[in-house]
Amino acid sequence: MTKITKTSSGQFCWTELATQDWQGAKQFYTELFGWGADDQPIGEDMYYTMLQLDGLEVGAMYQMDDERLKNKMPSHWLNYVAVESVDATVEKAKELGAELVAGPHDVGDAGRMAIFHEPEGALFAIWQAGVHCGVKVRDEAGSMCWQELASKNAQKSRDFYGELFGWQFEIEDMDGMAYTLFTKDGKQVAGMLEMTAEWGDMPAHWMTYFEVTNCDNMLERVEELGGKVCVPATDIKNVGRFSVITDPQGGFFSIIQSQK
Repeated sequence: MTKITKTSSGQFCWTELATQDWQGAKQFYTELFGWGADDQPIGEDMYYTMLQLDGLEVGAMYQMDDERLKNKMPSHWLNYVAVESVDATVEKAKELGAELVAGPHDVGDAGRMAIFHEPEGALFAIWQAGVHCGVKVRDEAGSMCWQELASKNAQKSRDFYGELFGWQFEIEDMDGMAYTLFTKDGKQVAGMLEMTAEWGDMPAHWMTYFEVTNCDNMLERVEELGGKVCVPATDIKNVGRFSVITDPQGGFFSIIQSQK
């Protein structure tokens, strides 16, 4: 397992869960993935829990505040993209039509951040590293390995992220569906699919994928722990076997057994 010490600009560097039930979510995810949990105080009876795989950080979670609970905001994973300058990226994102949700602000000496709704509505964050570079391990079983955008308008999303982060793209046919692969400096960054009428009124969103060694066995464990399987284990040619899951608190994520 290789420890990550820096994430290049334009690459996803962090993922965190805002949950309606911090204790319940912590129990679910630590038992499902075998994660350790380091609870760091951030206020009265409030904690930012660093999730760890063999002592290396793979993400975090925290309890949503009373206002968000009152507004019935669903539990959700938020993905962060590494940038050289949060402030410069904020100005550019606003020029491109994004709505600033929070920030920009410093998180102690860890780094500087901001959160947006992009023009099609998907929530994402940016991170300018200080002493905290982001995840210390990825692409290993039990860590994040992919981010995927479900967009209402694929072309507008390609234009937005291309302008904001310098992402390039290529389009592949995936079982009859046009699938966008975003790249930066020749390295794959993320994927994107365009939502159809079958998605109903579900908003555009980013999906977090976690690597697993056996997709089917993990789904059995998900149900034992009170989660729900939204999309059953499905094979993707030349990619792997994946599933979409909702945790007991309503947060959704995906797992994938990558084809090696």
